[in-house]
Amino acid sequence: MNCAPMIKEIGRGAKGARSLERDAAATLFGGMLDGSVADLELGAILIALRIKSESLDELLGFKQAMDAQGAQVAVPDGPRCVVLPSYNGARRQPNLMPLVALLLARDGIPVLIQGRHDFESRVSPFELLAELGITPAADVVEAGAQLASRHLACVQVSTLLPGLDRLLSLRQRMGVRSSAHTMAKLLDPCSGRSVRVVAVTHPEYLERMDEFLRADGGHAMLLRGTEGEIYANPRRCPEMKTYADGTSRIGVAAEDGGAPPLAGLHDSPSVADNAATIRAMLAGEQPVPAPILAQVRALKALAQG
Repeated sequence: MNCAPMIKEIGRGAKGARSLERDAAATLFGGMLDGSVADLELGAILIALRIKSESLDELLGFKQAMDAQGAQVAVPDGPRCVVLPSYNGARRQPNLMPLVALLLARDGIPVLIQGRHDFESRVSPFELLAELGITPAADVVEAGAQLASRHLACVQVSTLLPGLDRLLSLRQRMGVRSSAHTMAKLLDPCSGRSVRVVAVTHPEYLERMDEFLRADGGHAMLLRGTEGEIYANPRRCPEMKTYADGTSRIGVAAEDGGAPPLAGLHDSPSVADNAATIRAMLAGEQPVPAPILAQVRALKALAQG
């Protein structure tokens, strides 16, 4: 694949670079996913995009390429499937992503957790899920069967889109994240039957993802995540926007004030203690934080609407 003309456009630096049109972006990212872009050019493209930042047309083109190559998971009849990307893991706070998933599944809402973990300084979400008895499905057929039988499935991104997994793995060699990490949050393995939950870390990405979700369509929720994970901060509720076929609204309003510690949620818990906290909340022995309850209600409405 001859990438020189496209690198010439996107590689002129933060001020001189020009964005690709949607079709060109789809062709380029498709080649990055299927391995037809050579390593030298791939490194140049990833760094150029990191410096320039992705335009809306580029994001939509990249998503088009993922849709063309990604595997799909069958969703049973009924509510849409809530798709929870998990790529960061816990840094200091307890990770309550599994709590969101289990509360939804308990109410009959299908939930698919998809992700990858390679951060040595964070606790893997897949270790926490395993402690709760949730292990990745071997393939998309098994994931679909789990959604039908227990409303909850987990799958590694390497199962859904191996090329994207390969791009994500380059973070350890390059030292920085890339466009692949942005696109991993937008992966849609239940196209037409999904509610994607998109969590961003940096405030400037809220505007970019809002623009994307309105243009891309479908059903989704956008929020500033907690330590990079998709659950609402239990210490102070963030604004949560919801999307239905290109129309957005404030699904949950932001809470004013600070973010004081909460009783029963201790910093830097072990995997076992984190899992025990989630089990206690599910059993009613410990209150579920109000922001989590608000997020679950909004996601249920999206899935059932």
